Amino acid sequence: MYTFTIPREEFDELNPNKQMLRKLISKHISMVDRLKKNMAYYQGKHKILEESNRDNRLVCNHAKDISDTASSYFIGNPVSYKSESDITALTDALEIAGADEVDGDNGLELSIYGLAYEYIYVKENETCLSVKNVSAENTFMVKDDSIEENELFAVYYYVKKDDANTKPDRYMATVLTPNYKYELDIQNDKTILQETTEKPVPHYMGEIPIIEYLNNKLAIGDFELQIPLIDAYNALMSDRVTDKEQFIDAILAIYGTLLADDEIEDENGEKKDGMEAAMQRIKKTKIMEMPGDGAKAEYLTRTFDESGVEILKKAIEQDIHKFSHIPCMTDESFGGNVSGVAMEFKLLGMENITKIKTRYYRKGLRKRIKIFCNFLSLQGKQVDPTGITMTFTRALPKNLLEISQIVSNLWGKVSKKTLLSQVPFVQNVDDELAAVEKEAEENIKRQQEVFGIQSNIPPDKELNPEDKPEKTKETTDVNE
Repeated sequence: MYTFTIPREEFDELNPNKQMLRKLISKHISMVDRLKKNMAYYQGKHKILEESNRDNRLVCNHAKDISDTASSYFIGNPVSYKSESDITALTDALEIAGADEVDGDNGLELSIYGLAYEYIYVKENETCLSVKNVSAENTFMVKDDSIEENELFAVYYYVKKDDANTKPDRYMATVLTPNYKYELDIQNDKTILQETTEKPVPHYMGEIPIIEYLNNKLAIGDFELQIPLIDAYNALMSDRVTDKEQFIDAILAIYGTLLADDEIEDENGEKKDGMEAAMQRIKKTKIMEMPGDGAKAEYLTRTFDESGVEILKKAIEQDIHKFSHIPCMTDESFGGNVSGVAMEFKLLGMENITKIKTRYYRKGLRKRIKIFCNFLSLQGKQVDPTGITMTFTRALPKNLLEISQIVSNLWGKVSKKTLLSQVPFVQNVDDELAAVEKEAEENIKRQQEVFGIQSNIPPDKELNPEDKPEKTKETTDVNE
């Protein structure tokens, strides 16, 4: 993991130091090759494509398979937000901002890079917030040197090169502090003393509007440590195809005779290559005449152990999935109607690393919610960010028969709300519970109407207090 740290006293929010920013950007550029390599492997640009000495260069893209599977399992379903207070304004704002789509982009970049960034901003000529994923290859967060590692500012930049080499490269950097936004033009020259003349623009977010998400503590991608195994698998499969091609293009060896003379005359009396003519005849007729005793012909082929190659292939592939903790979902063991317990054991490794992803991602979501609540308060919409819970739903096939049996067996022993929360197709438990209770009341009323069953409510409870008959002296005496 790469970190960017400066002493807090060296940071002035109202006057950012361009020399310091130039050093930080240069450091990020020197470390970004690792991120670019991970993205290249995800896109199928593997090391074997650069090996020109190979006849075949096959790419078996396990990197893409691992990242797609891990990110879909982690955040393939939208994150849901719940609170005891009314948070409708917040959920509507998140939907308008496109938070669900950005969550998907963040989850994929987390798997590839090991970290991801998002930028929260107000679109031009609009009054609502938008969320956008920004590449980790051009973005970084700077923190102070305290034990809390408090965020000081974030930088998003791109490089403007001078191909004529008459001027040094320039960094066009967007610097975001807790209160201001800067658009800075920074020259990559140590000798030039640069002053910040650009004016700050307030963003009114109350926080740095760039959020950093980590895949794990060290910000390592899901397939990053398995790149050597992926390279070995590509090499093995490429050599395997080369061996097959050489087997097909085997050399024909003839012992004890010749197919033809070096030169022969055709029907027109023209001379031609006798060997070539003989080979064409053999290809056409599939017959080869072998004059003379002891003459024979055979193909010279390379011998290779196909079973040994297959065993090695499976071993490498298993190690790729084993050490990445991402199972091969096309494996035969995942087929059929697998029980929930069996599925949990198969996905135990992926579930464990996903829990780590979730813990770090939830930290970033709390910051997102706080920024949205701060902005909504400026519009007169008060939303309490405390007490909001975030629910991550795993993207997995469910054994509905097994779930229904569990719910049926526990009905009446466990609360209805808890049981309904276990049903995968129930999106809102409270609404579903209200619907169940309403249907139960309607069924009771319908039965009463059909069978003429009178209400069990005592008559004095059914009448209004003012409609109650007054007690007379006679009735009082009788009752007494």
